Amino acid sequence: MSINISSISKLRRIGLILMIFAISARIGNTQTYHFANPIVKQRADPWVYKIDSIYYMTATVPEYDRIVLRKSKTIEGLSSAVEQVVWHKHEKGVMGHHIWAPELHRINGIWYIYFAAGEAENIWNIRMWLLSNPSTDPTLGVWKEEGQIWTEKESFSLDATTFEHKGHLYLVWAQNVRGGEHGTALVMSEMKDPKTLVGPEIILSEPEFNWERMKYNVNEGPAVLKKNGKIFITYSASATNHNYCMGMLWINENEDLMDATRWQKSPGPVFSTNEDVKRYGPGHNSFTTADDNETVIFIYHARDYKEIQGHELSDPNRDTYAKQVYWTARGFPDFGQNER
Repeated sequence: MSINISSISKLRRIGLILMIFAISARIGNTQTYHFANPIVKQRADPWVYKIDSIYYMTATVPEYDRIVLRKSKTIEGLSSAVEQVVWHKHEKGVMGHHIWAPELHRINGIWYIYFAAGEAENIWNIRMWLLSNPSTDPTLGVWKEEGQIWTEKESFSLDATTFEHKGHLYLVWAQNVRGGEHGTALVMSEMKDPKTLVGPEIILSEPEFNWERMKYNVNEGPAVLKKNGKIFITYSASATNHNYCMGMLWINENEDLMDATRWQKSPGPVFSTNEDVKRYGPGHNSFTTADDNETVIFIYHARDYKEIQGHELSDPNRDTYAKQVYWTARGFPDFGQNER
């Protein structure tokens, strides 16, 4: 596997980030959006895709056994929208357990759903899979299984997301590339088509800070936002309890995206638990826009309590929230850590 690790020293990177955040101040927005949160109960890893003024939403269901879609003309309307099951897990073999983190994308007129799944007989043998649908409306038509997204290293992998930049298609995902207790890193590759990676596969981020290593060593759930001449990738870290939180990477849009040394990383979480507003373990977000097609809204999951009975993945109450993204004078996103 071809892997590039950033050669930027940790001290230099931390100094740069602290300088940026210290001198940046939130700038005013012409319009402010507030939502009656949570917008959807018991839906984790939420993904909202907007096209032609319609919002489509998919997410992980607590039974981990199916992929669902709902649509609405408004973000608020997703709360009461009829939910459709568009695919169900296999009874045997691959795609038979742990149906996680579906993402809906439209590429060259075709709808695709990227998702993670384990095997019915080996539930932690999780890989990335792809569905396609040529229908104009993804809640209609037939979803076809396109098979596994094959990576250079055959190992635990999940949370695929895709984006286009300057005519090139990219995939970013989480994978255990070093084995054992190293956990999951964020990996990126160019793509020949929505299913096929062409490599090289580079590591963008690994769990290195304490806040990324609480109970588990985790970087996962990448989401891409292009704004203000930069490409931002938010991601989630640590166990899926109150320690779950969001970190962020970024690069200038004119730099070589496949040069891992050009990507910068926040030294601390950009969005995390805030007991004052009863937000615990926020993360695994997606981005969309408000009805003005300009204001960025981020969609994420969180719980409204800290104490969990049993394993965190057995707790069904990760709910979907929507929140406006603000912007600093230097063009960086402000997720409103002290606001609900």
